[in-house]
Amino acid sequence: MANGGIIGPVNDPTISDLTQTFTALGDFNMPNSGPAPGQVDYLVVAGGGGGGSGPRAGGGGAGGYRTSFPGGTKLTITKGSSTPITVGGGGALGAGWGSGTSGNPSIFSTITSAGGGGGGGLDSPGKGLDGGSGGGSGTGSGNVQPGGSGNTPPVSPSPSQGNPGGANVYSGSYSAGGGGGASAAGSNAQVPSPGGGPGGAGSANSITNSPVTYAGGGGGGTNANPAPSGGAGGGGGGQSPGTAAVAGTVNTGGGGGGGVCSGTGKSGGAGIVVILAPNAKVSAPGVWSLSEAYNNRKDGTWN
Repeated sequence: MANGGIIGPVNDPTISDLTQTFTALGDFNMPNSGPAPGQVDYLVVAGGGGGGSGPRAGGGGAGGYRTSFPGGTKLTITKGSSTPITVGGGGALGAGWGSGTSGNPSIFSTITSAGGGGGGGLDSPGKGLDGGSGGGSGTGSGNVQPGGSGNTPPVSPSPSQGNPGGANVYSGSYSAGGGGGASAAGSNAQVPSPGGGPGGAGSANSITNSPVTYAGGGGGGTNANPAPSGGAGGGGGGQSPGTAAVAGTVNTGGGGGGGVCSGTGKSGGAGIVVILAPNAKVSAPGVWSLSEAYNNRKDGTWN
C-alpha cells in the first residue's frame, strides 16, 4: 500500500525499555516518545571509601546506594531533556598511618548518593569516617572506637543509603573494624581471639536485566590470620600477616580494605549510575517515509 509515497508494508513500532549505564560523567537524554514518557527508574551508587593505613586500620565504607528498582518511586524527567550525570570516584588509601579518604558522591537529578566513609588509620583518634556507609575504625587512639556512621547525610525518600562501619579491638593484640555496606553494617573486630572485622554486605539489583551486587564494605586490617573478607558487592579484603589488602571493585562502589602497615590500605571503587526508562524506546524495521524518518530522528526516538 502507499506509505508517504513509498510502496511497502505498514510498520508496527516495537516499544521497549531504554537502559543506560554511566561509569563516568555524561548526560541522560530522555526520549520524546513511548506510552509512559517521563518516568524513569534509577540506580545511583557513590564511590567507596579508601581503607586506612598503619597498624590495624579500618576498612572503607561502601558508597551510598540509592535505587527505585524494583517497585520504588520513579523520577519524572521532562521529555526531550538532557540530565547531567555525576559518577563518584573511589577514595584514596590512607597516607602514612592515616585514615582513608572518603569516596565521592554520584548524582542523577534530585538523587544524590554520598561517598563511603574512609577507614580509620593508626593516627588518633582512628575512628572510621561517616558517609553513605561508614568506614571501620582503626586502633589509633588506643581505645575502642565505634565505626563511622552510615546514611550520612540522611536521605529522602527512604530507605537508608547505607550502614555504619565496625568497631576496632584494643586489648594488647589489635584489629580493626570492617566498613559498612548497603545492606549490612561492617563487623566489629573479633574478641577474645583478635581478628579484623569483615566488610558489610552490599545489595543486589537487576536494573540492567541481570543481577549484580553493589556497595560492599572493605575488610579491616588485622595482625591475625585469616584476612578479613570484603563485603559482597565489591568490598576489598583487609590486610593480614599473610595477605595484602584489596581495593574496592571499580563501578560497584565497594570500600577498600584496611592495612596493617604504613601506606598499606587500598582505595575504594568508583560508583555507577544506571537509568531505566520503561517503554521509552521505539523501533520498527521495514519501509518508512522520509517524513516519518525525519520526525523520529528529530525527536530522539529513532533506534
